[in-house]
Amino acid sequence: MMNTELLNRYQQVLKRIETARTQCGRDDTVSLLAVSKTKPLADIEVLAEAGQKAFGENYVQEALDKIAQRPDLEWHFIGPIQSNKTKSIAENFQWVHSVDRLKIARRLSAQRPPGLGDLQILLEVNVSDESSKAGFRLENVLEVAEEIVELPNLNLRGLMAIPARTESLEAQRQPFRQLHDLLTKMQTHFPKAQLDTLSMGMSADLEAAITEGSTLVRIGTDIFGARHYA
Repeated sequence: MMNTELLNRYQQVLKRIETARTQCGRDDTVSLLAVSKTKPLADIEVLAEAGQKAFGENYVQEALDKIAQRPDLEWHFIGPIQSNKTKSIAENFQWVHSVDRLKIARRLSAQRPPGLGDLQILLEVNVSDESSKAGFRLENVLEVAEEIVELPNLNLRGLMAIPARTESLEAQRQPFRQLHDLLTKMQTHFPKAQLDTLSMGMSADLEAAITEGSTLVRIGTDIFGARHYA
């Protein structure tokens, strides 16, 4: 992809985010996570030059190669987490969006090098209750968070979800509303925690997510184009 095409796509996404934010009357900011999995470092460099600082990766080894070359950027792990990969994730990322089991949180806590500061984490919620998807059930999150907020080297910042695909804006909004309501409950339940992040909304549903309070949208295809898997 030519640099101009990549930059145009990026600017269009920023415009969509801003339009959605103003149309629903929000006066806070909505951050963009550029999902760069399977994409070359050259594309990341183009966006970094344009001011994008946060990038999302799904595959540990691929991400480590990129992080080694651009340690100055903010790297978010957003993919499924295998137990044997927690050490690499804890040592190299600033954020993890996909904490879906208590065991994973405990491992990240134990393996985070103290000198790096706290690892910012989000709990993945299976908000549509799909058997094919990972994540905590909505009704279990508060109980799980009781232990996670006490773990050292981690800072629980909020929630992440990938709802089931639906077409209408109203249908898309409902699971995002549930996630927002859950975060509000958590903020009351854990007043000392820094619970300020809702990672929800992707290329197909970012408007619905922003309307329901998303603070961070994860956009890949609409910026980088279709993915090419080996």
